Amino acid sequence: MDRTNSASATSALTDLSPAEVRARIRTGAYSGPTAGLARGYVQANFVALPLDWAGEFATFCERNRQACPVLATTQPGSTAVPELALDADLRTDIPSYLFYRAGKLDAEVPDIKALWRQDMVCFLLGCSFTFDHYLLAAGLPVRHIEQCLNVAMYRTSILTVATARLSGPLVVSMRPMPAQQVERARQISARFPDMHGAPVHTGDPTAIGIADLARPDYGDAVMAQEGDVPMFWACGVTPQAIAIASRVPFMITHAPGNMFLTDRQIAPAFFR
Repeated sequence: MDRTNSASATSALTDLSPAEVRARIRTGAYSGPTAGLARGYVQANFVALPLDWAGEFATFCERNRQACPVLATTQPGSTAVPELALDADLRTDIPSYLFYRAGKLDAEVPDIKALWRQDMVCFLLGCSFTFDHYLLAAGLPVRHIEQCLNVAMYRTSILTVATARLSGPLVVSMRPMPAQQVERARQISARFPDMHGAPVHTGDPTAIGIADLARPDYGDAVMAQEGDVPMFWACGVTPQAIAIASRVPFMITHAPGNMFLTDRQIAPAFFR
């Protein structure tokens, strides 16, 4: 079946369960950004590394928890993550994967069966797409969902806390927010520390090394409305920038904005 990124296809998946969406991704019935899909469920960034790098990456995540909040880690060679999703296969259930070799992007593929190694360890990291649903529920705009776009993501001048072999810049996602809603957006996102939490910066993008909001490093340029203020959250694409900066020999990640949909639900009573 042909893959589609159309707005109508995205809308059709909004109210499906994560398992139903994963099934469509696995069979090629859907590809593209997962923002807005399976609303009310946790989405996760994905990183897979050989065992000889996995321990150091775990340390990197501990030192940079806001960018890399670990939800689950697999045993070497395992393609399942039952604590987050039943009957899932991490090799096939993400719309698009990126393969980095020696610090360079080598390929973008719809599954990683051909790249899989038995010494691979997978990390599932919290994703800010999770709290987008709650921004919407509180009546706040989420411009990339409104515009049927991927979220805009940027490399910054903020450096991560390094390990012996891993270092590089923090990546952020950006959401334009009406000035009068900025504090509410901060309060809501702060309740999700495992999904990057509160923003790391609000306002002038040049203060964190972003020269032009119209030219994101990853994702799509999202159009702000009059009176909007840019808000920036730590982003799970940070490991991809680290792979490049640190010349990691072998790393597989999700393509930016193409997340793993988990079965973990945040109760509707969360904000009561």
